[in-house]
Amino acid sequence: MSETVLRGKVWRFGDDINTDIISPAEFMDKSYEEIGRNVFGREFPGFAGAISKGDFVVAGSNFGSGSSRETAQIALKYAGVGAVIAKSYARIFFRNCVNVGLPVIVFDSTDVLSQGDSIEVNLGEGTITNLSDGKTYRCSKLPEHVMQIVREGGLKNYLKGYVSEKNRKILKESL
Repeated sequence: MSETVLRGKVWRFGDDINTDIISPAEFMDKSYEEIGRNVFGREFPGFAGAISKGDFVVAGSNFGSGSSRETAQIALKYAGVGAVIAKSYARIFFRNCVNVGLPVIVFDSTDVLSQGDSIEVNLGEGTITNLSDGKTYRCSKLPEHVMQIVREGGLKNYLKGYVSEKNRKILKESL
């Protein structure tokens, strides 16, 4: 697996953060950019303007419960969130993050990460290093096939490349 290392700052959230909190329904029909500018807009006004590209949303349990629509994941991605780190996720939210190319990490000890900590996440190794205190922790590691989808920017891009590659092989074999 090729190593993917992400660096950014921690933005802390609690348990049971649902998709309506992440992406308010009134922005569902807007452009992806506008959805991203309004991530957490109702509950945490100004969040999208305060984060830096690559920062991490770090939460407790049951992150992303609620609607199965992908606007919550799109909101996070277009706001510039580098990855979501939580103790547990709603299953459809987790899968939709992969679908849009947003890394999702399961980490049982999110409480050791504080608001504003600088961290480094090594997706290939399955580690989180808190650069603020120098401690390194084990976290989930995404399987290689999932990492390929994330590296391609989401399932749609991955499938375009996969189909193109298959077509090239078929064409080459038929000549």
